[in-house]
Amino acid sequence: MPHFFIDSKNRIDDIITISDEENYRHIARSLRSRPGEKLLLIDENQIQYETEIQTIDSKTIQCKIETSYPSKRDLEFDLYLAQSPLRSDAQLTIMEKATELGVRAVYPILTDNCALKVNKRDKWQKVMYEASKQCERAKIPTCYDVTTLDEVLKQEFDRIIVFAERSTETSLKKFLGENPVKKGDKVLVIIGPEGGFSPREFEYFRNKNLPLVSLGDLILKAETAVIVGLGDIIYEYQG
Repeated sequence: MPHFFIDSKNRIDDIITISDEENYRHIARSLRSRPGEKLLLIDENQIQYETEIQTIDSKTIQCKIETSYPSKRDLEFDLYLAQSPLRSDAQLTIMEKATELGVRAVYPILTDNCALKVNKRDKWQKVMYEASKQCERAKIPTCYDVTTLDEVLKQEFDRIIVFAERSTETSLKKFLGENPVKKGDKVLVIIGPEGGFSPREFEYFRNKNLPLVSLGDLILKAETAVIVGLGDIIYEYQG
């Protein structure tokens, strides 16, 4: 069922009116939807509405609510990703998959071996928006401007995990076994570029007492490490 974000102010009783240009164009023009078809809508309060299209005119779509309920498409803890941007489609894949895996926000960070020095925040945010629609997320994650680790670490997190395959101190499973993620925790995952972190950056992590954690003996591409790392954290929490 197609999924779209709406504003709760556009609901009156059991009717939701869609009038914003982007949603209207997608539903009426791209999907060529017709009265009688179903739409899944979600508002800023994370309430999902299963609806049926009643009318479509030249500017608006009216949908009748059949049922509504709080969305369950969310993690029980806040997961954040600080990651050194990659070139081309690899970075778009990271933004899409991080969204599907429930991150609250992504911090693109400049590192010594960073492959991409330009800020493509608007493009990355759009990918996260579209991915949120596809996987029925209740809340769209945020992509911040390109920044530094120093700036990110000015915030407070309950757990910080640095994935560093070649200079690891412990496995992710062992680390989470000794430092389990709890409901409501803020967890920051830090992943470097294709070339890995520099010696200076490893010294930086050690000086800040940040754990250097491994995903196993295999050497993973950066985009693969994002998917595996975030997925394993979620698995260990749910397990």
